[in-house]
Amino acid sequence: MAVLPVRPVPFFADKNSAFWRLQALGWGGAMLLRAMSSLANEQPLSFLIIVLVATFTGFSISLILSVIFRALIGRKPLVTWGATALVLAVAVSLYAFVDSWMISLYRPSSDPGFASLFLGVFYLDLTLLGAWSALYYAINFFLQVEEQNDRLLSLENQATSAQLAMLRYQLNPHFLFNTLNSISTLVLLKQTEPANAMLSRLSSFLRYTLVNPPTGRVTVAQEIDTLKLYLDIERMRFEERLRTRFEIDDAVREAVLPSLLLQPLVENAIKYAVSPQESGAEISVAAQRKGDRLRITVADTGPGLPYGMDPDSVIGVSHQGAPAGRPGTDTRHSTGVGLANISERLAQAYGEDQRFEIRSRPHEGFAVIIELPFETAEGIDPPKPQHASPRAVMSQPETMS
Repeated sequence: MAVLPVRPVPFFADKNSAFWRLQALGWGGAMLLRAMSSLANEQPLSFLIIVLVATFTGFSISLILSVIFRALIGRKPLVTWGATALVLAVAVSLYAFVDSWMISLYRPSSDPGFASLFLGVFYLDLTLLGAWSALYYAINFFLQVEEQNDRLLSLENQATSAQLAMLRYQLNPHFLFNTLNSISTLVLLKQTEPANAMLSRLSSFLRYTLVNPPTGRVTVAQEIDTLKLYLDIERMRFEERLRTRFEIDDAVREAVLPSLLLQPLVENAIKYAVSPQESGAEISVAAQRKGDRLRITVADTGPGLPYGMDPDSVIGVSHQGAPAGRPGTDTRHSTGVGLANISERLAQAYGEDQRFEIRSRPHEGFAVIIELPFETAEGIDPPKPQHASPRAVMSQPETMS
C-alpha cells in the first residue's frame, strides 16, 4: 500500500483557518453567481462593481455576525435563537439598505423607488445571510458534538486503563499471607537460609508486579519466567507435592500478552489441586501458535469439577469441592476472583477477539484455555524478574519443549 508523503490534517483542526477558508469560498461563490446572473441579464460590465461592493458588504456583516453568534451559542436556547432572529433581521435590513442605496446611485433615473428596491433585494440578502447563519451554527454545533465525543472517548480510555490496572493489582492476598506465614515459621525454626531464599523470591516477585506497568504487555518468555519465580516460592511450601511441566513452543516465545495473566490460574490450581491432595498434583503450562492465534493452556491433575457442574458456571463460585478436614485444604467457597479477573482483563484488552474456555471432568483435572491474537512487539523490554540464589531451595525438575 502506498504511503502518503504528508500526513492529512483534519479540515477543522485549526478552527480559525477553517473559518477564513469557508468565508472566502462561500462569499467568492456568491459573488461569482451574482456576476454570472448579471451578465446573463445583459447588465453592463460596470454593474460588476455593484456586485463586488455587495459581496464585500455581506462579507463584512458576516464577520460581525460571527462575533455575536459566538457569544450567543453557549446561552440558553431561548436566548440564543431569540437574539439570533433579532440580530439577523437587523443585519439583513442593513445589508438590503446598502445594496439598495448602491443600486439607486448606479441608476438614479430608474423607475422603482427606494422602498420597492429595498424590498426586492431584502429577500436575496435574507437568503444569503440566513444560509450563512444556519451553516455557522450547524458547523459549530457539529464541532461541539465532536469535542464531546472525543472527551467521552478519552474518559472511556482512561476508565478502561484504570480498570485494567485495578484488575492487574487484584492479586489474591492468600498467596502473600501464606508466604509470609511460611517465612515466619522458617524463622521460628531458625532455618535462616530457606527463609532468606523465600523472602528474596517474594521480594523479586512483588517488585516485578509493582514496577511493570499494569496495562503493559510482556512476551510469553517473560511471563513464563515470572511464573517460574512464583512457583519457586510456592514449591518451598509444598515441596514434592507441587510438580510442574512447561511446554512452550519456540515460535511463541516473542508473542505478547497482558502481564501476570497466568499467575492467577496457577494460583487457582495450587489452591484447588495441589493443596487439598496429600499426593499433590501436577500443573502444566502449554503455549503454541494456531494460525494467527496464540493458545495458552493451564491444566492441573486435581479432582476436577463435580458431576453435573457446568465449567462455565465456575467463574464467581468454587470450582472444586475440597473435602473438609484435610491438612492444607481451604474448605471455604472461593469467590472465583482469579478466573473472573482474567476473563474481565481479556474482555477489556481484546473485546470479542479472544477466547476464555474452561474444561474439566470429575477426577480428570481442571484446564483453562486462552486464545489471543498472535502479536509480537519489537523492543518490548519490561522489568524481568530476578531469581534469587538457588541455595537451600527445594526444586523439582521441569520439562521444557
